Amino acid sequence: MTTVAIIQARMGSSRLPGKVMRTVAGHRVIDLVLDRLARATCIDKIVLATTDRLVDDVLAAHVSDRGYMVVRGSETDVLSRYARAAEAAGATTVIRITGDCPLIMPEIVDDAVERFRAGQPLDYLNNLDPPTFPDGFDVEIFTAEALRAADTRATEAFDREHVTPFLRREPEFRRATFCGSEDLSRIRLTVDEPDDLTTIERVLIALEPDIHFDLAALTNLIHRRPEIFTANNMIKRNEGASMGRGQKLWKRAKQIIPGGNMLLSKRAEMFLPDLWPAYFDRTEGARVWDLDGREFIDAGIMGIGTNTLGYSHPEVDDAVRDVVNKGNMSTLNCPEEVALAERLIEINPFADMVRYARSGGEANAIAIRIARAASGRDNVAICGYHGWHDWYLSANLSDDANLDGHLLPGLDPKGVPRSLAASTFPFLYNDFAALEALVSEKNIGVIKMEVFRNVEPHDDFLHRVRKLATDKGIVLVFDECTSGFRETFGGLHMKYGVLPDMAVYGKTIGNGYALSAVVGRRAVMEAAQSTFISSTFWTERIGPAAALKTLEVMERERSWEGITAIGNDYRTRLNLVAEAHGVDIAISGLPSLTTWSVKSMTPAAHKTYITQEMLKAGFLAPPSFYASLAHTPQILDAAFAALDPVFARVAECRDRGDDITGLLDGPICHTGFNRLN
Repeated sequence: MTTVAIIQARMGSSRLPGKVMRTVAGHRVIDLVLDRLARATCIDKIVLATTDRLVDDVLAAHVSDRGYMVVRGSETDVLSRYARAAEAAGATTVIRITGDCPLIMPEIVDDAVERFRAGQPLDYLNNLDPPTFPDGFDVEIFTAEALRAADTRATEAFDREHVTPFLRREPEFRRATFCGSEDLSRIRLTVDEPDDLTTIERVLIALEPDIHFDLAALTNLIHRRPEIFTANNMIKRNEGASMGRGQKLWKRAKQIIPGGNMLLSKRAEMFLPDLWPAYFDRTEGARVWDLDGREFIDAGIMGIGTNTLGYSHPEVDDAVRDVVNKGNMSTLNCPEEVALAERLIEINPFADMVRYARSGGEANAIAIRIARAASGRDNVAICGYHGWHDWYLSANLSDDANLDGHLLPGLDPKGVPRSLAASTFPFLYNDFAALEALVSEKNIGVIKMEVFRNVEPHDDFLHRVRKLATDKGIVLVFDECTSGFRETFGGLHMKYGVLPDMAVYGKTIGNGYALSAVVGRRAVMEAAQSTFISSTFWTERIGPAAALKTLEVMERERSWEGITAIGNDYRTRLNLVAEAHGVDIAISGLPSLTTWSVKSMTPAAHKTYITQEMLKAGFLAPPSFYASLAHTPQILDAAFAALDPVFARVAECRDRGDDITGLLDGPICHTGFNRLN
């Protein structure tokens, strides 16, 4: 009988990379595991099972230099890695230990082995069901024969990544469990987060210099100094086993990227704070595959409204591949930007000139710079959401709620120079009197506005704005980043017959590839030559090439008509299912940019619940629908088949007077700008 402890460890942890080689209280985590485990009297061999990736070379070399056997294998198929390690070590009995448990108790390991031997015939034993020992003292023991059977027969990715679920589930295996004399499962002594290292260090310092303290000494410390164990007590036990790869990566991202990512609208907290997949692996049509290989139908916001032709459109992608093969950047300019400028001027007859950027925020900032230069006046009147730059956020310097009615509440202007206060003035859509007052009182040089977001113009609002701008020598800029190519082949202003001096396009014109454009009258746009607006990556080739092909496909397919029809179909179905269950909803936005909510005292909780249940059904579907040509009737059929029981549950909860939050599996989503911890 050969009893082998196999330590599962790697450097590429999603939540805390390199954790097993980190130093805590002067000791490497992996060394603590090895040194403490070596005190167990029942173990014949200790083996490290790590991956065959280059990043794990340093770990493998370190453990090998310490005289221990190292076996390497697949990063994701940990079950096969374990089976190889057991075979290489000649194991008949395997003890599974994870390398992030630096305070593993040898006495618990010895007790487990004795119980396993005494309980024969057994295939598997653990101290996890139910957990009573501190998290980090987990021990699983199984026969090498059972391990081989699992490796041969287990097919689910979860089983292969986590090694023992197959053994713990299948009825043929003879199992047993054991508990501690006192329930200490509330204590967390494993390492997955920075706070875990804090707790481990506090324990080691409190009990130094003896790193080989036993369970009795630790238990005494728990009772005597409970404050030592508070740093990580909010982390759920075995959280990693229930989290997807995307959720783990998002947790890590928030530690190393302020806010977690580059776009507020894609933060997991805006959907399902603890449950959203967060990251994608690939896309096709209206389908998205996450990092765990799960397939979802995107019946929600489709890349934040960028992909009206659908994801991974073959013609657009082929055009991009072609220019990548030829070269994306060089000392010389790409000819596609001239061809695209000609095309945009053709689509926008009022325009004579074009400037490019790669994001809507940049393009809006460019437009404001040019418009200020052309008008000779600094002050800007705004209506709508126009990005993150200083000129826009300065509106909140005089009143931090000035922009609350313009899409995102709670935008903090910290970092925006106070000297910019009283240079940008918001006005509400359809409130012409307020705009007129601003123009007469604030020496406005630029009017910057969205043509439409949630309500139609009334009382000839847009035409009156145009006349006011003309009469006062003000540059009128329409932000069409969101609305462009949704209901016309170009800007939404075409629908209303009102021409701006400048228009800003983004999102849809590259079908997911980065390209934004400012088009305008020559008399205004030439002011760009009197100021400095320049950036290296505004000259790359992919964006213009993608935009040229996207516009070609849009015109051929008349995509703006298609997505409007799909959006109207969605709204009709939405109203029908809401009426069927007596759920009162509010719908806003263009048909192809539909946003809706349940009318209640807790709209955010209802949004979270709907998103949660639709995700379970295989849909990325918060209460918004940004239509694309990939949204076929069959997809809408499936989406509303999934939404129907959700509405039924909402109505049932309302009728009973229950709080919808009782149905949530995690926290309520954010509804505006919230700082992330």
